[in-house]
Amino acid sequence: MRNLVRNTHKYLSFFISIQLFLWTVSGIYFSFNKIELVRGEQYRLTEYFPINLNEVNFSRSNIKELKAIKRLDDTIFVVTSSEGKEYLDTFGKPLEKLNKSQVFDIVASSSTLKPITFEEVLESSQGSEYRGRNLPLYKVIALNDKDKEINLYIDIYSGEITAVRSLQWRIWDLMWGFHIMDWQERDNIDNLFLKIFSILALVSSITGILLFFKIDFKK
Repeated sequence: MRNLVRNTHKYLSFFISIQLFLWTVSGIYFSFNKIELVRGEQYRLTEYFPINLNEVNFSRSNIKELKAIKRLDDTIFVVTSSEGKEYLDTFGKPLEKLNKSQVFDIVASSSTLKPITFEEVLESSQGSEYRGRNLPLYKVIALNDKDKEINLYIDIYSGEITAVRSLQWRIWDLMWGFHIMDWQERDNIDNLFLKIFSILALVSSITGILLFFKIDFKK
C-alpha cells in the first residue's frame, strides 16, 4: 500500500508539474499587480456632473434602464427598453456616431492619455482584448506620459471608454489563461481541464502528506 501511495504521488506530481508551475507563476504575478492598474484606472479622469431632469423632453415605454452620460458638453441618455438600446439627446433624438475629432476630444478630456490613431472595430475575434463589449467600437491608440502605447475602446455613440488595454493587461490576460487553463478565450473557468488537474493536484497533495508523516498502511 505504501508503494502505491508513493508511486501515485511521484507520477501524479510529475504529470501535473508544468501546470503547478504555471499556477504558481501566475498566482505570484496576480499578487504583485494591482487589478486597478491592470485595468488602466490610473489613466481615467472621473468627472461628476449635475443633471436637470426638467431638461428631459422625451418619454419611452417599457424602460428597463436609463443612464445619463456626459458626452463632451452635452448630456445624453442611454435608454434600454424591451425594444433594445437607444442613444438619445435631451429631446429624444437619436444620436449619430461620433467622428474622429469628437473621439479625440473625449480621450483628451476623459483620460490622461494622448490619442494618436483611430479606427472602428466591427467584428469580434477569439480572445480579443475587447471581448465582452458590444460592437461596434472605436479603437484609439494613445500614449501615456512615458510614451507607451495604450489601447482604448470607446462606445461609438456615448463616448464611454469601455476598456483600457496595456502591455500589463495583456500579460495579466495571458497569465489568467494559464491559471484557468483556457488558452483561447481566457474566460471559461468551468472547463474540463481545470477540473481534472485540480482533482489530480489534490490527490498529489494528500499522498504527499501521507508520505511525509509516514502514516502506517496496512499491507
